[in-house]
Amino acid sequence: MCGGIEFQGVKIYFPNPQTCLPVRLRSGNVTWVTWGNRKKEANRDFPNGGWARLDSIYAGKWKPWHPRPVLIAADQFMEKDHEDKSHWIPLGHNMVIQGLLAERKNEQRVYVVTVETPPEYAWIHDRWPRLIRLRS
Repeated sequence: MCGGIEFQGVKIYFPNPQTCLPVRLRSGNVTWVTWGNRKKEANRDFPNGGWARLDSIYAGKWKPWHPRPVLIAADQFMEKDHEDKSHWIPLGHNMVIQGLLAERKNEQRVYVVTVETPPEYAWIHDRWPRLIRLRS
């Protein structure tokens, strides 16, 4: 389900409440946006968690947060298996993670968009970040 990413040598993990993800701008630069919402934050303005299922986006469940698609820059991402062991998956050249930018009361949060896991990685987890190939 993507519990962490590595970007430019820095590992970023969801459980940290100050965690921000690098959102890629059209210029190619990045801006940092808070990753999701944790139960401990008690922020009722955003859904708990750091992930948005693609099918729930299509079903309109994210409409109250005015969702916009964004691209999350990463060199690799981390998934934990059923035994809580971390597996780092490198992204290929020109690959990014699909994100959803949610907005409410002049605040923004980014969520990792998830899809079904590719068959070769199904043994790790049942959800996987949606990966996007950038045009060269």
